[in-house]
Amino acid sequence: MFTKGIRYMLLSTLFFALMNVCVKLVPHIPAIEVILFRSGVSLVMSYVMLRSQRVSVWGSNHGLLVARGVAGAIALALFFTTLQKMPLATAATIQYLSPIFTTIMGIFIVKEKVKPWQWLFFALSFCGILIIEGVDTRVESLYVWMGVLSALFAGLAYNFIRRLNTREHPLVIVFYFPMVALPLAGLYSIFNWVQPQGWDWGILLLVGVFTQFGQYYMTMSYQAEEISKVATLNYIGIIYALSLGYILFGEEFELATYLGMALVLVGVILNVRYKHQLAKRESKVPEKKPG
Repeated sequence: MFTKGIRYMLLSTLFFALMNVCVKLVPHIPAIEVILFRSGVSLVMSYVMLRSQRVSVWGSNHGLLVARGVAGAIALALFFTTLQKMPLATAATIQYLSPIFTTIMGIFIVKEKVKPWQWLFFALSFCGILIIEGVDTRVESLYVWMGVLSALFAGLAYNFIRRLNTREHPLVIVFYFPMVALPLAGLYSIFNWVQPQGWDWGILLLVGVFTQFGQYYMTMSYQAEEISKVATLNYIGIIYALSLGYILFGEEFELATYLGMALVLVGVILNVRYKHQLAKRESKVPEKKPG
């Protein structure tokens, strides 16, 4: 029941939930500056782990690796901004659109097919986003659509990971993200630096540590299983977000907002389960013999 891919994704979800809380705890630090710290920690940890396993840090599929790093950096910058500007559960829910974009872009990148029913599931999720935007007065439209754009770039990054598949060591894929993000975040931070104070330093360090482990186990999961089989497990994170948002930040929502969140999740989960069922059926169809 609990395959390697499932175990890896459960660990990834936990670490990313803890990362989200840390980002939310430093709203006074610009999101790009948070990424600077996160990238510095990740770069060092990835390098040390790669060297200890005697794996070359550079990999061999440089174009795809850089593309994955750029897409991931843009997605993370947008997502960190939404975490700081919106309730924790709202930002996390919008980010869960990424499997939809993963599927849509997978048509072109990994040659996956999308069935008519899946488009209905996609529409259901986007209806949920529109409800959240219209009901929760604490959420500005700008940040809602920044969240959607973040999910789009995350979906693009996941497809690049799938294209890389087992051709690259997971830590090499993880290593390229901070290698791309660090100089970009550093250049921005030179002109927009906000000095961390006291506990800020520890929280920023934990952002990097939690993200590193979350990213590593997510990459391992996508390499061990088809995306459609493990993506559903990401949604355990909404339970963490609602609970931690209420306990740590006193976040509460109107009933209609919960409905919007539910529509987003239902649409995405139905899509993932539908793909899983299609894959099972196709695997049971015997190949036709010539003649």
